[in-house]
Amino acid sequence: MKKIILLVILSFLFTACKEDTTMISEPPEKMEKAAEFSIIIHGGAGTILRENLSPENEALYKTTLEKAIKVGHRILKHGGSSLDAVEKTINVLEDSPIFNAGKGAVFTHEGTNEHDASIMDGSNLNAGASAGTKTVKNPINLARAVMEHSPHVMLSGTGAETFAKEQGLELVDPNYFYTEKRMKSLERVKASEKNKVASFYDEDIQNSKYGTVGCAALDKFGNLAAGTSTGGMTNKRWGRIGDAPIIGAGTYANNKTCAISSTGWGEYFIRGMVAYDISALMEYRELSLREAAKEVIQTKLKNLGGTGGIIGIDKKGNMVMEFNTAGMYRATMDETGALYVGIFKD
Repeated sequence: MKKIILLVILSFLFTACKEDTTMISEPPEKMEKAAEFSIIIHGGAGTILRENLSPENEALYKTTLEKAIKVGHRILKHGGSSLDAVEKTINVLEDSPIFNAGKGAVFTHEGTNEHDASIMDGSNLNAGASAGTKTVKNPINLARAVMEHSPHVMLSGTGAETFAKEQGLELVDPNYFYTEKRMKSLERVKASEKNKVASFYDEDIQNSKYGTVGCAALDKFGNLAAGTSTGGMTNKRWGRIGDAPIIGAGTYANNKTCAISSTGWGEYFIRGMVAYDISALMEYRELSLREAAKEVIQTKLKNLGGTGGIIGIDKKGNMVMEFNTAGMYRATMDETGALYVGIFKD
């Protein structure tokens, strides 16, 4: 009898601890509906073609995206804030060597790693960002610290690292960010420039050159948040900074409209103020998130000559993943636990 009771208890605990997840094949923007909470992530957009991605690497990307989004979803499900969900989800992506952020950051022309990140609170339009750091393990944590514990929006370089140390954030030796894969990418980019030969055939270069990771979330309190983290461009020079730490370009969140994280060729996202533009179209022209994102990414950004995409979530929990490239690493989860993971355009 005692064994039966024990088996019942263990069965109950196992069921209670199981992740409430249902895999779906259709992107959530095709099933628009209001949700109590939702979360969406990306791991970069670019020339990501099915024929160039091995089954092993495809599985690795999907597994890591799923792992990351479940961290944020769990926080939201248990009443946590959208800011916490965004930060902790991005931490998982930053700690993975396969995405161009944190551990997996690409190399500059000089062979160093320089990180940029930003985060924004849609409830009060507060924001924080950091740029050009080399020793901060998780740049998104620094961006949040800047937002919450400084009078500034953006800090850069050695000053940002000094602030990070004062805030007790984890600092690492620059060698922590070294990966052989990214170093080989740098070498191939330099070789292609020297020989004036395009490198579109190189899956690794194309997938990492403009890569970024990002997250947007809506919590049970109706608050939106977004964050973005990146290692920038392979072979970047002169302290180049892209759109990821620029509020309104790489990241934007406003409870009135939406939360957006961008990925792509940063110079064009800065010129178009892509993340804010989507919000503005929703607020002033009363477009839906889907309509606004499509107009900005497929028309306005293209007309500038820019490539890339965005993930977004509106105040009702509806989500979009809009991109004008061949692929974008992406995933979504809603209040029901429905999980979608995608890579290619189809």
